[in-house]
Amino acid sequence: MKKRIFLFSLLALIIAGNAAAQKQNFVVPEVMTATAYPGHTELNWKNRTAFIYEVYRSTDAGKTFTKRAETSADSYMDFFGKPLLKAQSYIYRVIPKGLSPLSKDAAKFQTKVLVPIVTDDALLDMTQRYTTRYFFDFAQPVYGLARERSNDVNGDIITTGGTGFGIMALVAGAERKYISRDDAYKTIEKIVAFLEKTERFHGAWAHWYDAATGKSFSFSEYDDGGDLVETAFLTQGLLTAREYFRNGNGDEQQLVKRITQLWETIEWSWYTQGTDALYWHWSKNYGWKMNHRITGFDETMITYVLAASSPTYPIERSVYENCYTNSNYYLNGKSYYGIKLDLGMEYGGPLFFTHYSFLGLNPNGLSDKYTNYFERNRAHALIHRAYAIDNPKKHAGYAANCWGFTSSDDPIVGYTSHQPGTNDENGTISPTAAISSIVYTPDASIAALRYFYLEKGQKLFGKYGFYDAFNLSQVEGQQVVHSYLAIDQGPIAVMIENYRSGLLWKLFMSNPEIHTGLTKLGFTLSTK
Repeated sequence: MKKRIFLFSLLALIIAGNAAAQKQNFVVPEVMTATAYPGHTELNWKNRTAFIYEVYRSTDAGKTFTKRAETSADSYMDFFGKPLLKAQSYIYRVIPKGLSPLSKDAAKFQTKVLVPIVTDDALLDMTQRYTTRYFFDFAQPVYGLARERSNDVNGDIITTGGTGFGIMALVAGAERKYISRDDAYKTIEKIVAFLEKTERFHGAWAHWYDAATGKSFSFSEYDDGGDLVETAFLTQGLLTAREYFRNGNGDEQQLVKRITQLWETIEWSWYTQGTDALYWHWSKNYGWKMNHRITGFDETMITYVLAASSPTYPIERSVYENCYTNSNYYLNGKSYYGIKLDLGMEYGGPLFFTHYSFLGLNPNGLSDKYTNYFERNRAHALIHRAYAIDNPKKHAGYAANCWGFTSSDDPIVGYTSHQPGTNDENGTISPTAAISSIVYTPDASIAALRYFYLEKGQKLFGKYGFYDAFNLSQVEGQQVVHSYLAIDQGPIAVMIENYRSGLLWKLFMSNPEIHTGLTKLGFTLSTK
């Protein structure tokens, strides 16, 4: 009898010990956070050992839980499917696979959020915040420059023009407190340090550099040297940062001087070859072989503005008039869908023509003998939207709230230009096109943003904001290119800020040299 009692006691101890061990056999995710946005919650935790966790959500104060995902990653974006009519608390439990979400132990894996209702301002803030991450979280860690794209097959390639856009996004991000002012300063200082020591080509920088070597990386066969247009995009950002930090602390004011030194050593006039034209490329290896004159109307207008504004190597007005304004796609004057377009190719061309030069250069009140630039750019965006509504090729998805064509990745052919009225318009929509046009078409752009996010967000939205492009004519698994490009991300963050506050326009236009250049080229700027 005593032996039986002993055996039962021993068995009970073993069972209790196993139960106790089982209770302790959990690894609670470290530093678990949850942030709610109008249409999704972002969950983050540390999962160094890549354990498999299941994500559960409760909308009824923990009475019931619905499984949302199973993942070995360290983050999850939970989309709601439809916007809430009122703010609501959600409970999340990120638990080890196999543990019941209703068990007492599951409470160790819990976090709560208050999901806000949808407002336009909340949507804009969210989009700007996420997109700014590309230029901070995903910046090249040693040099601070923007990586060319998130899916680069060439290695760790950094881009100068995209970095110019990113600098402006960082400045706005500091003002919005997405990052600290000091973090913005440190990142931009790293960028400037790289630009000071890397190889330049008569003051211009290359389009791409290889972060592994710090040397230029060929953009195309003969394009391994100075790229004056990408240099202009970069300089637009640098001059914006110069004004932002101008009255800052000692370190910031030293950065201002270093930016001025970079700006004043760009040999814009050298890129004329002594003629009445600006040339895009020059290489030590191939010289002027590409022989690409910079003619408009397109994204390159800022190149002429900066070249005319240079206090050290300026161009004359004749260069602008005899080259940029003297092309077969400069003047237009036609109407499309009843919308008159003063300048540009048929239907206006890709929408980045209205973005890149005008991230810092304020189109409001800017005019010359050819056009009012705000109205010209607004017409361009409205023509794109009208084309999507008309949808002459009957592509899937085109609509009043699903529009916008520009150069971007493409699910069908890879990176290419998309523009109405051409074979390049193949059903691909690029979110950057409509969203970055918000300064010209706020109602239509916000309607597109709502559609992209609230109706298609689970497919189109990721860790750095909207993916580069999608085509609803494709099969389900191949509709979206899950990539990010610096030159497409930058205009989203910058133009949203310009719509919200005009900050980046104000900073860039505060550079006194810019007004000198605009006057020289025959522009007028209304103060109304």
